[in-house]
Amino acid sequence: MVVSHDGVEDPPPFNLTDVDRAVLASTDEEFHLQTWEDLKTIIANNDLHLLKRKPSDLRRYLKWSRDIKASYGSIPNYIMLKRLKWTPLPTSTPQSGPQFAFNNPLPFADKRDFKILPNDWPYGMEPGIHHIVVWLKNRLETEPGRGDMTQRSRKQIEEFVQRRFVDRVAGLEGSREKVQWFKNWTALQSVPGLEHVHVLVRDVPEEVIQEWTGGEPAVQ
Repeated sequence: MVVSHDGVEDPPPFNLTDVDRAVLASTDEEFHLQTWEDLKTIIANNDLHLLKRKPSDLRRYLKWSRDIKASYGSIPNYIMLKRLKWTPLPTSTPQSGPQFAFNNPLPFADKRDFKILPNDWPYGMEPGIHHIVVWLKNRLETEPGRGDMTQRSRKQIEEFVQRRFVDRVAGLEGSREKVQWFKNWTALQSVPGLEHVHVLVRDVPEEVIQEWTGGEPAVQ
């Protein structure tokens, strides 16, 4: 196994983007923590490839990914077995990805069909911003090609985020705007095949975070 000049084993456990490589060539001291406004612009412009982890976190994430793949075969397998504790249907194939029995065919309609967890490996964001992931048993519609959301799936996510997150924090102290969300298109997903939506919240009390995640801690 070869170690490159940036200290990362070659080949890496997943394809590195140009942004990843630039991060790995820098230090934590040089890294710009992404602000709420930075994140808002990135999401509005759909420049999701610009979301990045701190150099030290990215190096640890690469090592963790390699170790997890060695132990579980893939990151999705680990997420299913250890974090979600969901069992895929026997009809699942490598082409289809993991498929699950659900209680309601409409995404987000039944709380048994999704699970909210803290992101174990959040991006490098300024203090006060929490990164949450909503995992779904249902599949959301995507456009052919790179796998962006359809109008229908975007509306389903927006309505869920509104009632689950935005309405919950309305009236709390701190910044008025407390919630943003995004969904990586298929090529950018670090956990492909498992449907999930990212939610970013700021100035939200820890007890509310715990309420959303059922008290589940982040695991690294």
